[in-house]
Amino acid sequence: MSETTLDVQGLTCPLPVLKANKVLRGLPPGARLTVLATDPASVKDFQAYSRETGHALVSFSEVAGLYRFTLRRREDPAGEKPAK
Repeated sequence: MSETTLDVQGLTCPLPVLKANKVLRGLPPGARLTVLATDPASVKDFQAYSRETGHALVSFSEVAGLYRFTLRRREDPAGEKPAK
């Protein structure tokens, strides 16, 4: 299983989710993306993003203002390919 890390520390809403979305589109189905963020609003943003897109929010943690989200790319609907 593929795992990628995206560091968006210092960026504010909506940039962490937008950058994560761009990376996820290029990953194969089932791949994991770990996002490191410092914006407290990213908690609600990633929860909503997961609900709306079908990408699973596998885990979330916060330690000393550093938010870590692990997302798993959804399986593609029939015929849909990841963006390159």
